[in-house]
Amino acid sequence: MIYDVIIIGGGPAGLTAAIYASRAGMKTIVIESYKIPGQAILTSDIENYPGFPDGITGFELITGFKKQAEKFGTEIKSDEIEKINTKTKNIYEITLSSGEKIETHSVIVASGASPKKINVPGEDRLRGKGVSYCAVCDGAFFKGKNIAVIGGGDTAVEEAIFLTKFADKVTLIHRRDRLRAFKILEDRAKANKKIAFLWNSVVQEIEGLKKTESLKIKNLKTEKEESLPFDGVFIFAGYTPNSSFLKSFIKLDKEGYVNTDDDMKVEKEGVFVCGDVRKKLLRQIVTACGDGATAAFSAKKYVDELKGMAYK
Repeated sequence: MIYDVIIIGGGPAGLTAAIYASRAGMKTIVIESYKIPGQAILTSDIENYPGFPDGITGFELITGFKKQAEKFGTEIKSDEIEKINTKTKNIYEITLSSGEKIETHSVIVASGASPKKINVPGEDRLRGKGVSYCAVCDGAFFKGKNIAVIGGGDTAVEEAIFLTKFADKVTLIHRRDRLRAFKILEDRAKANKKIAFLWNSVVQEIEGLKKTESLKIKNLKTEKEESLPFDGVFIFAGYTPNSSFLKSFIKLDKEGYVNTDDDMKVEKEGVFVCGDVRKKLLRQIVTACGDGATAAFSAKKYVDELKGMAYK
C-alpha cells in the first residue's frame, strides 16, 4: 500500500496536518516517536491556546488532537525514523527502526525540537539524578527541596512557577539582567515568594557524587565563581531541532532547522516541513497548528496533481 502522506511527528503540527489531510480524503499515517516526547504533551499548563480561557494541560490538548485525527481516519504508529529515501520519482520510502518500510507519495516532517543541553561538567553524569529537562515529569521528586531553573524565556519561567508547587525554593538563573519571557509571566514569577533570581550568571558545573548537590556559578559581571547548594536543576536553555534523520535527505541550516517557503515546501517535490523543526520567528502551539494545516493543504494539492485529480 502506498500512502498519500506520511506525517513524521505526533505534536500539534503533525496532528493538525493529520486532521486536515485525513478530512480531505488522503490516506494518512502519523509516525510518532516513542523515544522523544513532544514538548506540548509535557507542558503543565497552556493558557494562551485560543478557546480555553481557563487553560488546559498539554496532555489533554494533544489527546484531543489525536482523537480528532483518528476520527477522520488517520493511522497513528509509534516508531522511530531511520531514513527517508526517494524510491521513484513520485514515491518516497520511509524506513522505521522496527525494520518496516512504508511508501508514500508525500511527506510532512513535523518532528519538533528537544531541550538543549548546556554542556557543562556533570550534566550528563547526573541526568536523572537531580538534572532534568522536564518539570512535569520530575517536579514531584523535589517536594520540599531547593532547586534551580536555568533559562529566561517563557518555558523557563512557566516551569519555575510550576515547580513551586513542590519545591520550597526555586532559583531562576539567567545570563542577563532581565527575562525574555512575556511580562505577564515575569510578573507572576516576581510575585511568587518561593522564586528567587540570580542575574548575570551562568552555571559552570553541576556538582555531586551520586546525585546533584551544588552548582558552580559564575557571575558574568564580576567574574566571581562560587558553589551554591541545590538538590536539583531544571534546564530550559532553548531547543535543538529533531532533524538528524534528515541530513542526507533535505537541506538544513547550521543549527539543524529547515528553511521552507510560506507553503511549507522545501527543495524536494512532495516534501513539506512544519512546526518547531522549521526555521521561523515564533515557536508556539498555535503557530505549529497553522504550519500543519498549511503543510496538509500543500500536500493535498501536490498529490492531487500527481494523480491527475487537481481541481482546475
